[in-house]
Amino acid sequence: MERNLMKGNEAIAEAALRTGCKCFFGYPITPQTEISAYLSKKMPKEGGVFLQAESEIAAINMVLGASASGVRVMTSSSSPGISLKAEGISYIAGSDLPCVIINVQRGGPGLGGIQPSQADYWQATKAIGHGDFHVLVYAPCSVQEMVDTVTKAFDMADSYRMPVIILADGLLGQMMEPVTFPEKKTELPEKPWATNGHGNKRKHNIINSLYLQPDALENSVKNRFERYEELKANHAQAEAYLYEDADIIVAAYGATARIAKSAVNLARESGIKAGLFRPVTLWPFPVKEINEACKNAHTVLCCEMSMGQMIDDVKLALNCSKPVGFFGRTGGIIPKPSEILEEIKKTGGNA
Repeated sequence: MERNLMKGNEAIAEAALRTGCKCFFGYPITPQTEISAYLSKKMPKEGGVFLQAESEIAAINMVLGASASGVRVMTSSSSPGISLKAEGISYIAGSDLPCVIINVQRGGPGLGGIQPSQADYWQATKAIGHGDFHVLVYAPCSVQEMVDTVTKAFDMADSYRMPVIILADGLLGQMMEPVTFPEKKTELPEKPWATNGHGNKRKHNIINSLYLQPDALENSVKNRFERYEELKANHAQAEAYLYEDADIIVAAYGATARIAKSAVNLARESGIKAGLFRPVTLWPFPVKEINEACKNAHTVLCCEMSMGQMIDDVKLALNCSKPVGFFGRTGGIIPKPSEILEEIKKTGGNA
C-alpha cells in the first residue's frame, strides 16, 4: 500500500474524501485552515460541495441541512470557532443527525494563541452545547491514526445518528508523517430517515429538534441516552503500554501521549516501573480499560497540555481508589519527556 508524507490537516481532508464525505462547510482559523484549503481544491473534483461560510455559526447550520438530506458532511475549526458552533451542534444532536466535527485545538481562553493545546477537553466531553446530550469524542495521537479515525468517525456517526468530534491539536494538525489511506468507499449506509424527496413512495420525513410536549421531549432524550449506554458498553477505546508490572501509570491522550510514552521509556531505563494509559475515546471514557491498566499501580499521573481537565474523569473511573497527580503545560507550550520524567520521580516512581 502506497505511503504518503502529508501534513496532519491535509491527511484528515483526504481521508474524509475517501470515506464518502460529500459536503464540507467551514471558516478559516489557525491552526486548521489547511483542511479547508485542501478540500476547496479537491472536493468539487470529487462531485462534492465545498463552501466557505460567512461564519462558524453559518457553517454548522449548513452541516445540519446537508446531514438532514442524508449525505456525509464534515466541518472543522479550532477552539473559539468550535465555541461558535456549539448551538448548532446541540441542534444537530437534538435532530439525531450524523456529522463529523474536527477540532484542531489552539491555546485559550478567548483568542489565546495559535500554538497547540488540549484545553478543549471539557468543552468536547462535558459542554459542547445546551441540553441533555453527548457527542462521541476521539483523540488520535498520530497523523495515521487521524486518517484511520476519520473513517471510523463517519461510520459511527451514521450508526448512532449523532455528531462525532475528532479532538486533535495544532501539533498533530501541522506535523508531517507518512500515512496510508484506505480504498475509497463506494457503498454507504442507506438513510431511510433522510429528507431527500419521497417520490410518493413513503411518508414525509421530518427532521426536528423542537418538542412542545414535555413527555415527548423526555422520551426523545431517554431514547438517545439508551444509545449512549450502548456506546459506553461496546465502543470505549484505549491503549495501555508497559502496564502489567507498573508502579505508576501515566495517563495522557493525543499528542501528549506520545511525549509521555518517551518519558515512560526513560523511566524504565532509570529502573522505575512506569506505564502508560492512553484513552482513545474521551467520551465515552474507557472506564474498564483504565481499571485494568492501573490494577497493579499505586499512583497515576495525568499529563495534558492544559491545567488538568482529564483528572476528574480519571479519578471517577478509578472510583478515587488511587492518588492521581498532575503535570501539564498550557498556553501553547508542549511538555518535554524530561519534564514528565521528573514528575514521575516526584509523584511516586522509585528507582
